[in-house]
Amino acid sequence: MERTLIIFKPDSVMRGIVGEILTRFERVGLKIVGAKMLSPDYEHYFQHYEGIGTLKTRKGEEIFESQLKNMLQGPVIAMVLEGVDAVETVRKMVGATEPKSALPGTIRGDFAHVSYSQANESGKSVSNVVHASADAQEAEKEIDHWFANSELYDYEAVHEQFTQPKKK
Repeated sequence: MERTLIIFKPDSVMRGIVGEILTRFERVGLKIVGAKMLSPDYEHYFQHYEGIGTLKTRKGEEIFESQLKNMLQGPVIAMVLEGVDAVETVRKMVGATEPKSALPGTIRGDFAHVSYSQANESGKSVSNVVHASADAQEAEKEIDHWFANSELYDYEAVHEQFTQPKKK
């Protein structure tokens, strides 16, 4: 089974839409193996977005600082989800990073509509509701950054009989 990190960003927490979004992940058969609400500091986000995700390197100082300012607006809920092809499944469900470009039916397509140009004009970052790991290697690093091993749980969910290969 594969694991991936999801962060419900301050905009989703403050709008009260975390439960509705989480339900979508559970309905496709992903299970929660770790969860917590927290308010990370600048250094924690710096390590997440640059140390692991190289946002500053890829997009520049202005976009990086805008993103960190956005993330520092309020608490977030970090979760580790587990399931078959969890990273790919979550990325597909979340949709494009730019909400305006995200297809209807995706989380960003249904819960956000901001464009890069609108965000740039207003001097804000793009509020896109959730963060999702980009690939399996990034997921592993992000999970290690956000969770201690003792905060992650192994258990068998009822639906796993339908989503996992039979044990010999």
